[in-house]
Amino acid sequence: MAYQQDAALTLSEDREEELTPAAVWYSLTGSSISDEFLDWPLDMFALTEVILKRSEVYRFVLSPPDGVDWPPSRIPDWSNAVEEAGQQWSLWVENRKAAFPDLVTEEWLAFRERLEMPLEDLASGHDWRICEALLTLHAIADEACAGIGAALDGTGRKGCIYRARGRELLATTGSLARIRRQFLRVLPKLRTPPAGTSWRSFSRYACVNDRTVDAQWHKIPIRRVGTDARARHANLLLLPWPLRVRESDFRPFRGSVRRPEKEPFGFFEFVPSEKLDLDLVSRLIVAARDEVDSVDVVMLPESAVDESEIDGLEAVLDRHGVVSLVTGVRQRSPQPGRLPSNWVHMGVSPRLEKGAALPSSTGERWFHVRQNKHHRWSLDESQIYQYHLGGSLHPHVRWWEATDIPRRAVQFLELADGVTLVFLVCEDLAQIDDVAEIVRSVGPTVIYTPLLDGPQLSSRWAARYASVLADDPGSAVLTLSSYGMVQRSRPHGRDASRVVGLWKDPVRGLGEISLEPGAQGVLVTVCGDRATRRSADGRCPVENVTEYFAVNVCQVRADPAQSPSSNFQPASLAPCALETDELTVLTGWAQAIAERLVCDPESVEALLADAQGKTEWRAKLGIPEPSPQLSRAIYFVSKAIRAVTHPNGNFSLDALHVSLLEDRPAEDAVDRLARRVLRSTLEQVRTQ
Repeated sequence: MAYQQDAALTLSEDREEELTPAAVWYSLTGSSISDEFLDWPLDMFALTEVILKRSEVYRFVLSPPDGVDWPPSRIPDWSNAVEEAGQQWSLWVENRKAAFPDLVTEEWLAFRERLEMPLEDLASGHDWRICEALLTLHAIADEACAGIGAALDGTGRKGCIYRARGRELLATTGSLARIRRQFLRVLPKLRTPPAGTSWRSFSRYACVNDRTVDAQWHKIPIRRVGTDARARHANLLLLPWPLRVRESDFRPFRGSVRRPEKEPFGFFEFVPSEKLDLDLVSRLIVAARDEVDSVDVVMLPESAVDESEIDGLEAVLDRHGVVSLVTGVRQRSPQPGRLPSNWVHMGVSPRLEKGAALPSSTGERWFHVRQNKHHRWSLDESQIYQYHLGGSLHPHVRWWEATDIPRRAVQFLELADGVTLVFLVCEDLAQIDDVAEIVRSVGPTVIYTPLLDGPQLSSRWAARYASVLADDPGSAVLTLSSYGMVQRSRPHGRDASRVVGLWKDPVRGLGEISLEPGAQGVLVTVCGDRATRRSADGRCPVENVTEYFAVNVCQVRADPAQSPSSNFQPASLAPCALETDELTVLTGWAQAIAERLVCDPESVEALLADAQGKTEWRAKLGIPEPSPQLSRAIYFVSKAIRAVTHPNGNFSLDALHVSLLEDRPAEDAVDRLARRVLRSTLEQVRTQ
């Protein structure tokens, strides 16, 4: 049954009591409510979330109207019932011969019959049946989203194909729902608030955002080789550079001062004279590896690296087995009259392996993700005195950072072992805007904020905002500033501080990170472990989310006697075998294939066929067919599996694992990447 445009438009938006669920949905999306919502659980999740939030019916979970109970007593063991219905619904989406969940049918009919009920009646709880239907459908649809984001224990039993399709839809469009993302988008959810009863507490696997901010989801399976759950840790080498910042590094943009007669303002740029020392980077990694088994990630603050230095830096890291780089990047003005850019650069080695043996250069370009800065830094009179910049920037002028302001977008980077990262550049951490709303709704595992700021003391602004995110939704937050900038910060004649960073997590709390005399870097080791995922609607808690906490902080000093490296500029590198978004799609399918291989290897051929091109389901979801390179990668995954499958159909998971670990220098670059992705996802599933 569909409700047409003219019915919705007859209702006045100025009178809340005359709005109905049908009218609310039409006013937001321009479309009607029909049985097509049953075809894709993520659409149902979006619909029920919008109506529940607009009507505030979700509050009845905590305080039901007189004479009724929540969860509804007519549904025995409501929590298990909605979980089973969600799994059954997932299976039905990929195989229409399977039974459709009766509970979804019952609750949908109850809701559909009341689409023209005034929203005020719904909000008052006068018709308890529609309230039950909305809350139950919302919970079932949420359960059907389980495993579409980070992989979960036991998700390989049902719905592998459905989840892989959802991941491809997310990678391609930025949303898990088929609804046009100009109206709203559905994203995976990693964490729910550990305490409290905000609206975000009522789902645990998905969230809806109807803001105008774009979101992009990247999936890159970085992890350590093997299936030992105790290896779920990472060694982060923090380089708080530049180690010295001069007053002359801050330069006014020529002719940029406006309104000189009243409240003048102008633009400045940060151009440090201290260049990136790649030899020192190399020696610090060697020193760090003397303390730990590997350096997994190198992290630098805001504007620490010029965009021209990225390739050389990644070449150095590649030689030392570092698998990832996260750094703030500055850009010179690209052409006269145009402002430069400021962003976070995330580079990932195509090796996809933490703790790789040395030497380990791949000779291939790294995968890149870029998170732009959304808010300019403003230097007022007090800050100019605080950082002792009055010789370069007149203290009676408000100086704004000369940087381009692109359209807002949030980059989510999902790694293996249940880790999802997001980056907020400096002032972006403090802004309570639509970006912050998306970040808090998703609840990433770790939030990294590079800054060009003073000391990262627990009493300053960054710690306050980090604490908010560590409390709700429970993310770990890392901030890092330049040591040179920290040293320049001496307000009111105080002594300079050495605190360059801050780590805050929900397990061990807040800790300041200092750079001790003689050190040029800090090594931070973080560990991951299972945590509890809750929902305020009455579902039983489950331990299927990962949280990270700091376990060690170590100062790193380069050995001055170590012979310097040479020729840091990269040679001609082979191009990436796949684009980053193609790698995301491949990883999503490899995750589903690994789940099926572990749980039901006999049915993996159907999944492989569904991943290939020329499929009807992609047209129904409105996404394009795979590119030729991505199709080749999926083919190589199939080839690796069939190579260890006996003609009689017998399959050995151990034989596949061994074959994926074999070194094959002469193999095709796409084949090599496909095998690495399958190995990583297979080991992750076997670990779980």
